[in-house]
Amino acid sequence: MTFGSSFARALVPAAIVATAAAPAAAQTSDMARLRQHITSVQTMTANFVQTDARSRSAAGTLQLKRPGKVRFQYGSGDLLLVADGSRLHFIDYQVGQKSSFPLSRTPLGVLLSNSPNLNGRAQIVKSSDPRVVTVRARDPAQYGSVVLAFIRSPSAPGGLQLHGWTAIDAQNKRTTVRLSNVRYNVAVPETAFRFTEPKKRR
Repeated sequence: MTFGSSFARALVPAAIVATAAAPAAAQTSDMARLRQHITSVQTMTANFVQTDARSRSAAGTLQLKRPGKVRFQYGSGDLLLVADGSRLHFIDYQVGQKSSFPLSRTPLGVLLSNSPNLNGRAQIVKSSDPRVVTVRARDPAQYGSVVLAFIRSPSAPGGLQLHGWTAIDAQNKRTTVRLSNVRYNVAVPETAFRFTEPKKRR
């Protein structure tokens, strides 16, 4: 399994992902909520289900710590996606391979920043469901883009509960991730962002 096929899987129901820009007033209000959400959340844990365009799914657990750190532990134990603060590593223990990329050049960069520069890089887009806030984020220097979906929730940081996202790579391959059991600002150890180097298969 390649990095592209694993990372380009979808987390958000297709009905949530939209392309038209929201009205300017709504954009301003929801963008302010997004900034407040990001600056209020220093750590996060969740369960996730990742699905690709061929309807293949994988489940696991997520641990996030800003700035720049995240761990996707797949249930099989063979696959691991870890950002250590500067680079994103995809490890396939089954075949004994590791691929690494500058974190700032991946769609996860905006999600993991403490205070991302959203000017010109993020846009609120229309959602068919008024309970949902959808954000498309893209940086010209990145390999792809990401569409984040939030559910409006007064009890969540910034009034937004992260529901999931769709990552779109440079080849327009899509990976969708849907979150559940999301917990904010809980203890996440630094050891979560370390990993064992894979052993090359002969």
